[in-house]
Amino acid sequence: MQNFLEYQQNDGVAVITMNRPDQRNALTDYSQFEEFVTLCQQLHEDFSVRAVILTGRGPAFCAGGNFKDMRERSGIFAGSPAQLRDNYRKGIQRIPLALYNLEIPTIAAINGPAIGAGCDLACMCDIRIASERATFAESFVKLGIIPGDGGAWLLQRVVGVSKACEMTFTGDTIDAKEALACGLVSRVVPAEKLLQEAHSIAARIASNPPLVLRMSKKLIREAQHGRLETILEMSAALQSIAQHSDEHTTALNNYSRKR
Repeated sequence: MQNFLEYQQNDGVAVITMNRPDQRNALTDYSQFEEFVTLCQQLHEDFSVRAVILTGRGPAFCAGGNFKDMRERSGIFAGSPAQLRDNYRKGIQRIPLALYNLEIPTIAAINGPAIGAGCDLACMCDIRIASERATFAESFVKLGIIPGDGGAWLLQRVVGVSKACEMTFTGDTIDAKEALACGLVSRVVPAEKLLQEAHSIAARIASNPPLVLRMSKKLIREAQHGRLETILEMSAALQSIAQHSDEHTTALNNYSRKR
């Protein structure tokens, strides 16, 4: 079977494309989860990659779980309550642990509907830009289930508690304009310019030193739940590493030449 994830890399930018357009890039089986985890591990170990773009092929970004499997209680939705719990823990929940914690800056280029787990998948990325055709829904409640993939933790950190509650409790779909207004995405662009814009942002990120990018992302992640005193201490420790790196020396020399 063809891989779910297509991978390309050029000039320090990796592009990951979910490639099941006939299924609206739904997250349906363990092989897909394994691909995400394996690829994130490979990226973590590759310092030539300085930015990652995640997008979907076809009209949808990601339609979330497979409705047919859910209705038939097959695949990852099969088994007793205890088995289902284990299916989630060994299955889709591995994606946020791998993607959200990836040290490399990530950009979600949301080309179309990002529904349920698809919306949460976008929230696992650091930067989200949307096509005018994109729509978003934390739609689990409409199917009588809860966000099983970490959405309850992810979404409120992106849009705030009030908006996250509104989206979660209603399950309503919002368009790209509303997503921009509530901070779910940082910009909305015409569909034909989406990847161009994503590559432009990625190139500006990739022009910076990889070690500093990774440490900066780590600091931002920890600052989301750490005390100020803890983050200041961590900042001092990471800064001491940064200022003794070759990257810092090179950056200072380049800056001096420009002046």
